Amino acid sequence: MKYYSTNGKAPIADLRKAVVKGLAEDRGLYMPERIKKLPKEFFDTIETKSFQEIAYTVADAFFGEDVEADALKKIVYDTLSFDCPVVKVKDNIYTLELFHGPTLAFKDVGARFMARLLQYFTSDSRGTSSSRDTSKPSINVLVATSGDTGSAVANGFLGVEGIHVYVLYPKGKVSKIQESQFTTLGKNITAVEVDGVFDDCQALVKSAFMDEELNHHMKLTSANSINVARFLPQAFYYFNAYARMKETLNPPLSTLNSQLVICVPSGNFGNICSALFGHEMGLPVKRFIAANNANDIFYKYLQTGKYEPKASVQTLANAMDVGDPSNFARIYDLYGKSHERICSLISGATYSDEQIRETMRQCYAETGYILDPHGACGYRALQEGLKDNEVGVFCETAHPAKFKETVDNIIGGDIQIPERLAAFMRGKKQSVEMTKNFDDFKAFLMSR
Repeated sequence: MKYYSTNGKAPIADLRKAVVKGLAEDRGLYMPERIKKLPKEFFDTIETKSFQEIAYTVADAFFGEDVEADALKKIVYDTLSFDCPVVKVKDNIYTLELFHGPTLAFKDVGARFMARLLQYFTSDSRGTSSSRDTSKPSINVLVATSGDTGSAVANGFLGVEGIHVYVLYPKGKVSKIQESQFTTLGKNITAVEVDGVFDDCQALVKSAFMDEELNHHMKLTSANSINVARFLPQAFYYFNAYARMKETLNPPLSTLNSQLVICVPSGNFGNICSALFGHEMGLPVKRFIAANNANDIFYKYLQTGKYEPKASVQTLANAMDVGDPSNFARIYDLYGKSHERICSLISGATYSDEQIRETMRQCYAETGYILDPHGACGYRALQEGLKDNEVGVFCETAHPAKFKETVDNIIGGDIQIPERLAAFMRGKKQSVEMTKNFDDFKAFLMSR
C-alpha cells in the first residue's frame, strides 16, 4: 500500500516510511491511496467472531500488503490483550467502553499497535527481508498530549529497545492522575512540561519534524494520531462495536439496513477519523456524531463550511481541548473536500462545562452509570440527536477515575481508583520544564 500527503506536495511513501517518518515532508498527513472494502460475508457473520479475529481482518486490509501475516497477527493479538465491551446505559443508548487497557483510555489500542509496528519496522528480526534496518538506528518519538495520549504512548513504548519517547504536555492543564501516568516512568520516557496549551505542544512537535538540522541530528517520528499507525487501528473497536450490537439487539441489526449511530467525543479527530475509514470499508453505520466541548471548530465548520482554527480553551473534558484538529485534513480529503458530503454523514454537537456537569449528574441519577467528562459529551449528543428507530453507541474514552476529583464533586460520590492508576500515583514525578518557544525545544533535543 502506498501513502500520499494530504498537502499533495510530498513524495509517495510506503507504509514503513509513513510510520517511521510520521509527518510528510510538506507537513501533510499521510493517507492510504485506497481503502479496501470488506466483503458482505464478513459482516453477515461478524457477531460470531472475537474482537481479535475481527481486528486482524481489518488490519490485514490496511497493512497486509506490507507486514508478514504471522507478524501482523501477533501485533494485533498482543495489542488487544483486553476487551472493549459495549454496555447498555438506557433504551437505545449504549456505550463502547474503551478504558479497559493498561492506562484506562481509548488510546491504548493505537499506541500499543504503533509501538509494535514501529519495532517491527526498525528491528532486525524480520529474517532476510531486504527492507530491514541493519544499522538499528535509534528512533525518537515526539508526542503532544492534552491528557490520555501521553500516558498511552509512554506505556505502549516503555522499555522498547532503540526507541526514546518525549511526551510534551501543557503545564497545569492535564489531571494529576493523567500526569502521573507518563511523568513517573523514567527509562526511555522523557516528559516535557510546556508552559502553554496543547496547541503549543502540537506546534513544537510539527516544527521539529520540519527542522532540517534537527532531523539530521536525530531520527524523529510522531505517535500522535497524525501517524497512520496510531489512528487506523482505532477502527478495530468500531467493527467490534457493530458485532456486539448485532449480537445483542432483538431484532438484530441488518447489514443492509443499519440504524446504528456512532457518537465520538472529538478533540484532535483521530478517533472519529478511524471510524469514518471503517465506514468506507463497509462498516454498516447509518451516520456519525462528533461531540465537542467548548472547542467547537469542527461544529462551526459543519454550520458554515468554513474551517477557522483558533486558540484552544481549557475545559472539564481536557483531552478534547484542541483548537486546530490535525485530522480534519484527513476527513476533508477523504470526502473530496466536499462540505456537503461531510455534512451528509457527520453531524456535530458542542457543550459547555456546565452542560457537561449537568449531563454527568443526570445520567448517574437516572441510570447509575458514571460518565467521564468526555463520554458525557457523547452521551448527551445521542440523547439530543437520536431519531426514531435509531440506536446509538457513544465512546466512553477514559475511566472516570482518571478525573476522580472532578467526577466526585459533580455526582457527589467517591469513585474507587483502580490499582493500575493508584500504582502510577505512587511514583515520583520526573519532567523537564520547557517554554513554548521552538528554539528552546530544539536546543534541548540537540543536546540529547
